[in-house]
Amino acid sequence: MIILDTNHLSALKYEESEGFARLTARMLARPYEEFGATVISLEEQMRGWLAVIARWNDPVRQVSAYAELSKLNDFYSRWTLLEFDERAALQCVRLRRSIPRVGTMDLKIASIALAQDVLLLTANERDFKQVPGLGFENWLSA
Repeated sequence: MIILDTNHLSALKYEESEGFARLTARMLARPYEEFGATVISLEEQMRGWLAVIARWNDPVRQVSAYAELSKLNDFYSRWTLLEFDERAALQCVRLRRSIPRVGTMDLKIASIALAQDVLLLTANERDFKQVPGLGFENWLSA
């Protein structure tokens, strides 16, 4: 299995994005590979739309944000969603001790990838290269 970080998922969610064609071509070239996402990426994107909804007091302005939240739900319903389970949580605690400068959400995603022994697709090479034993690639770059 290959899991996609939030930046790769965003490229797929927005077909007009620069990386959409590049990423989908690479995924189609691996027809027997299963692709998934993490519950952490879902949380990150959901928090973003919930923050927009909370920021706008006018219900009319909230309509578009609620529509995006609904699209997000539809988008993630098509993915195998890897959980942040006890193995990943313990892995995250170990990583936090050894690499304190990497963000919590990135550590959680890395922990899931390590616990499940899967490849992570991410454009955030700077942070993820600090995680020992993590296999990752950036399919958005040329």
